[in-house]
Amino acid sequence: MERNNADVMKKMQYILNMRPVLNTEALFSDGSDYYRCPSNPKAGEKVRIRFRTKRNNVDMVYLVYDGKRQQMERVAKSNGFDYYETSIIMGEEIVRYHFEITYGWVTCYYNYQGVSMNPEERLEFEIYPDYDTPEWAKGAVMYQIFVDRFYNGDPSNDVEDREYFYIGDTTSRVRNWGKVPAVMGVREFYGGDLQGILDKLDYLQDLGVDVIYLNPIFVSPSNHKYDIQDYEYVDPHYGKIVEDIEGGLLNEGDRENAHAQKFIKRVTDKKNLEASNELFAHLVDEIHKRGMKVILDGVFNHCGSFNKWMDRERIYENQEGYPKGAYISADSPYRYYFNFYDENRWPYNPTYDGWWTHDTLPKLNYEASRELYDKILEIGKKWVSAPYNVDGWRLDVAADLGHSNEFNHQFWKDFRKAVKDANPNAIILAEHYGNPESWLQGDEWDTVMNYDAFMEPLTWFLTGMEKHSDECRDDLYGNSDAFIGAMKTHMRALHMSALYTSMNELSNHDHSRFLTRTNRRVGRISYAGAEAASRNINPAVMREGVVVQMTWPGAPTVYYGDEAGVCGFTDPDNRRTYPWGHEDQMMIAFHRDMIKIHKEYGFLSNGSLVFLWNDYQGLCFGRFSHDERMIVILNNRNEDREVEIEVWKTGISRLRDSVLKRIMLSYRDGYTTEEYEYTAKAGVIKVPMPAFGAMVLYHKCENPTIFVEEEN
Repeated sequence: MERNNADVMKKMQYILNMRPVLNTEALFSDGSDYYRCPSNPKAGEKVRIRFRTKRNNVDMVYLVYDGKRQQMERVAKSNGFDYYETSIIMGEEIVRYHFEITYGWVTCYYNYQGVSMNPEERLEFEIYPDYDTPEWAKGAVMYQIFVDRFYNGDPSNDVEDREYFYIGDTTSRVRNWGKVPAVMGVREFYGGDLQGILDKLDYLQDLGVDVIYLNPIFVSPSNHKYDIQDYEYVDPHYGKIVEDIEGGLLNEGDRENAHAQKFIKRVTDKKNLEASNELFAHLVDEIHKRGMKVILDGVFNHCGSFNKWMDRERIYENQEGYPKGAYISADSPYRYYFNFYDENRWPYNPTYDGWWTHDTLPKLNYEASRELYDKILEIGKKWVSAPYNVDGWRLDVAADLGHSNEFNHQFWKDFRKAVKDANPNAIILAEHYGNPESWLQGDEWDTVMNYDAFMEPLTWFLTGMEKHSDECRDDLYGNSDAFIGAMKTHMRALHMSALYTSMNELSNHDHSRFLTRTNRRVGRISYAGAEAASRNINPAVMREGVVVQMTWPGAPTVYYGDEAGVCGFTDPDNRRTYPWGHEDQMMIAFHRDMIKIHKEYGFLSNGSLVFLWNDYQGLCFGRFSHDERMIVILNNRNEDREVEIEVWKTGISRLRDSVLKRIMLSYRDGYTTEEYEYTAKAGVIKVPMPAFGAMVLYHKCENPTIFVEEEN
């Protein structure tokens, strides 16, 4: 009997002395304000870095950086977790770091991708000194407007039929607002203008927009205006025409723009140009009064053949106050703004370098002209300064500017300095495909249009479609592992400063409408036809995309009309008009409600992100701070199902039941914001998910984590 009792005691002692298995899923840190404070430090500033583990589950945590191995102290405990912290002083150089965790004989490491059994330098966390992105842009709700197709507020400034000649034909004034854009519709105009935006500011404000991003508005011959004619003035066709002439249109068959007297008067008369600039200043002022901001599109890699510096169309040749263009004369003051291949072809030298060989898009030759270099820097400063006071630039094909990487980087360094000196709170946001890290060092761009770490992975996952609708891939459709892998890989290239301000779009002027992609139809308007873009679409999948957009790190950006149910294949079909009076009211209401959620829960702008669950056509991620959590669940299958999620990874306690409040549910035929409660038991929640459904759950912790030094 005594022997049996002794055996029992030994077993009990063994059990009591057993250590729990290392819970690697509880290990967490990131570059957010909650795990790195400040997240964007200045050189010389003290930075507190934190790491989370399961309660009483590790022996030691070390911060490893710059060849140092610094022990971290446990400073807080909450909801079954321990929090470790240490501090470093930020230097002048980038700091790269990871964590080393010891548990008995086991050592593992934690980097940007998560737990690893070996340190991997390429996956380390990074801190960039003095990387200061505007605070207002973090999580800001942006709204992109392609001006000609938004709203016609002033018909008197509309481009007329045969007003001028461009790329094979004369201009066309579209009188049917609902007409589908022509395949070669670059020279057809619907009449949208700045007054139209002014007229619809109430709508944008009610939607919840924080920032209006305008496609180019400067004098240009096309409806897209990426072929700038005059960087110093807003196009009077968007602004005000106070001096006009009767007639002056091109005759049938006339291709000479030197004869286009009405057009010449409209775009060269300084009264029209100044009045248009004044209207724009008024628009910006009205937008600012509503607490919103404005971003302009900067096209500085190339200009247009109509440009006054080139003047291939001879618009300015005989106009008072305009020097001869480089096409006109070798003695032009703008001669070296462009690269000409044949020095013996003047006057009217057509041998200039065009971007991607397009003669309508002369490439600007910065290396040969310091005057041009300084002129564009002045343009960058002008529009962010009084009286216009815009809040930043979106830079078109920014990586293409110049003829070498070295020159490109130097230009953007100087551009940033010029713009930030004029308006320190302005944002510099670049269009870029591929890895942008070399421009995101804190001294060039602030951030990018987020193709790699948002638009592309999300559209592959939810629709299986390439962003132009040019390809359908079943291997990526519903492939949540591919989605998570792409997001983790490409988000690292942005780091936190750029990530929280990155432009997260579902659609824009260069790609097919997201709603069209939901029909999984490969096509372009040129061969599939306009009707195919809206056939068999699935608005419920679109709503799934919007839920992710409004809860993901970054600045959710709505392309005008997406919220109203506009469809369209890629350019030019994606530039259909906003359907005033024919909107999808449910889609508008859904956008408004999701924007409200995005803005009401402030931690979505700077909080942490963790993936919680995934399978084929299923995904769940959490956003969280020290005391708030949001759980986002997607079921992209064509069938209902129940899912089980380990929500404790967001910091929800496993020691007691926790109630999560459903604040949004989207399903096949609609959505609801009616609240409903689910209970997580031991940190796990089971919820029924409808087909093509998206659910948003919210939890506020009753016992938030408080960081205080523990007594020894």
